[in-house]
Amino acid sequence: MEWDSDSDLSGDEDEIFPHNDDGPLPFPVENLLQTAPCGFVVTDALEPDHPIIYVNTVFEMLTGYRAEEVIGRNCRFLQCRGPFAKRRHPFVDSSVVSEIRRCLEEGIEFQGELLNFRKDGSPLMNRLRLTPIYGDDQTITHVIGIQFFTEANIDLGPVFGSTIKESTKSSDRFHSILSSLRSLPVGDRNVSRGVCGLLQLSDEVISFKILARLTPRDIASIGSVCRQLYELTKNEDLWRMVCQNAWGCETTRVLETVPGARRLGWVRLARELTTLEAAAWRKLTVGGVNMQPMNDTFVLDLNSSNPEWQHVQGLLNDVFVLDLDAKPPTWREISGLAPPLPRSWHSSCTLDGTKLIVSGGCADSGVLLSDTFLLDLSMEKPIWREIPVTWTPPSRLGHTLSVYGGRKILMFGGLAKSGPLRFRSSDVFTMDLSEEEPCWRCVTGSGMPGAGNPGGVAPPPRLDHVAVSLPGGRILIFGGSVAGLHSASQLYILDPTEEKPTWRILNVPGRPPRFAWGHSTCVVGGTRAIVLGGQTGEEWMLSELHELSLASSVI
Repeated sequence: MEWDSDSDLSGDEDEIFPHNDDGPLPFPVENLLQTAPCGFVVTDALEPDHPIIYVNTVFEMLTGYRAEEVIGRNCRFLQCRGPFAKRRHPFVDSSVVSEIRRCLEEGIEFQGELLNFRKDGSPLMNRLRLTPIYGDDQTITHVIGIQFFTEANIDLGPVFGSTIKESTKSSDRFHSILSSLRSLPVGDRNVSRGVCGLLQLSDEVISFKILARLTPRDIASIGSVCRQLYELTKNEDLWRMVCQNAWGCETTRVLETVPGARRLGWVRLARELTTLEAAAWRKLTVGGVNMQPMNDTFVLDLNSSNPEWQHVQGLLNDVFVLDLDAKPPTWREISGLAPPLPRSWHSSCTLDGTKLIVSGGCADSGVLLSDTFLLDLSMEKPIWREIPVTWTPPSRLGHTLSVYGGRKILMFGGLAKSGPLRFRSSDVFTMDLSEEEPCWRCVTGSGMPGAGNPGGVAPPPRLDHVAVSLPGGRILIFGGSVAGLHSASQLYILDPTEEKPTWRILNVPGRPPRFAWGHSTCVVGGTRAIVLGGQTGEEWMLSELHELSLASSVI
C-alpha cells in the first residue's frame, strides 16, 4: 500500500502522487468554500500499489496526462520530470514522500505540498489532501486525492529535447487552462473518459458512506469535479453529517437550536462559519438594572423582542454551578476535595460540559502560578487533580484557555514571568488531554520545547483579552490590555489543527466594543459571541453590550 518509493522507477509502475508537506489550507481562507478548479483522483486501496481508477478533466488538463495514460498506475509518476524519467526529481522533498507513505500505512488523512511535474516536464506546486475511505468492515477501500495546482516558481531549465521557448509556452498554457476552467460552470468541468468504479455506486452510498466523512472544505471542492458530485454536494442532509463529523455532535446540536437555523441551511451555515464572510459587530440595547461591580449574577434572554437583564440571587466563592433551566436559577456549591491554591486572574475552560480546567493566575502572596488543575464535575464527589507535566509555560496571569478538537486546550497571552520581570505575552501553548501523559507544547516563542513560529501577523502581546472557540477548532482573539499603540479591537484568528498554524487578521464590519479590556464573554448558539462591559482605564463600563455575529442573522 505505497504511493511512493525511494527506489528507481520503471515501466508502468513508475508513478508518484502529488505531494505536499505543509497543508494549512488547500487555498486562501477567503476562498475556502468557493468552487476553485481542483484535480480529483481516486485510487483502489485494495489493490497493490494503489492504482488510479479515476481522474477528472481538471487533472488531465493541468497535468497534460490523459486518463487512459494514468488509469492503473500509481500516482508517483508526477514526481518524475516528464513521461520518460525513471527517477524522482532531486528537488522533490523526500521527507514529504515519507510522510505520505506513513499516513497511507496508518490510514489517516494527509495534507501537504510537494513539487510535481506536467507531462512536458514543467514544474507544478501541488497542495494535496489525501483522505482514506473506509468500507463497512472498517477496511480502507479507496483513497481520494484532492489537488490544487499552482505554477512553481523554480527555474529547472528546459527538459531534455525541449527549448526554453517551449517551456515558456507551457507556463502560458497552464495559466490559460486555469483561467478557462474557472470560467466554466461547476457542473461542466468534467467530461472524463470512462467511468470511475466509485461513481457507479448509488448516490446514497457515495453521499453517506464516502462524502460524509470528508471536511466542509473538501466537500465544497469536490462539487467542482463532475456534474454528479456537484448535485450530491447540494444535499442538506449530507452537509449536516459533514458538519457533525467536522465539528462534533455537541456543536451541531447547539447550532440546530439557533432560531431560524433551518431557514439558513447547513450549506450556507458551513460556508459562513468556515469563511467568516458574514461576521459583523453590532451594539445591543437592553433594559433592566444598572449593574455595578459586585458578585451578583444577571441573566439576559437574547431571543426576547425586548431583552432585559433579570437579577439572580447568589454569592460566589470557591466553585459553584448555576443551572439556568431551574425556576428560579440557583447557585449550587461544588465541594471539590484537594482544591488548588486560592488565586485570582487565572484562566479556565470546560471539557464536555463536565470537566473544569484551571490554569495559572496570581496567588495571595502575589506570586504568579504555572500549574494546571482538573475537576471532574460528573463525579459524585468531585476531586481536584493536578495535571502532572514535565515542563510548564512560564508562570502567568490574565491569559486565556480555549478548547478545540474535543479534548485539546490552547493557552494564549497573559502577563508572563521572565526572570525577575513580567511582560505581556503573545505566546501560544497547547495540551492534548486525551494523551496518556499530557504535556504542554509551545506553538510560538523561541528557545522553548517544541517551539515554532506561526506564519502571518501575530497579535501584539496582551493580557485580559477574549478568546472565542469556533466550530472546526479555530480560535478567535481580540481585546485585552495591549502594549503600545496597537488597536485592541482588531480580530485575529488561528487554526491550531493546521500542521503549520498561521495567524490571520479578520476584518469585521460593524460597531466593536470601545473599551479594550475587562470584558466578560460567552458564545450563544455557536454563532454569536456576546461581549459585556469593559474598562476604559479609569472606570468600568458594565452596561455596554456588543455582539459578534459569525453567521447571517436569521431571527
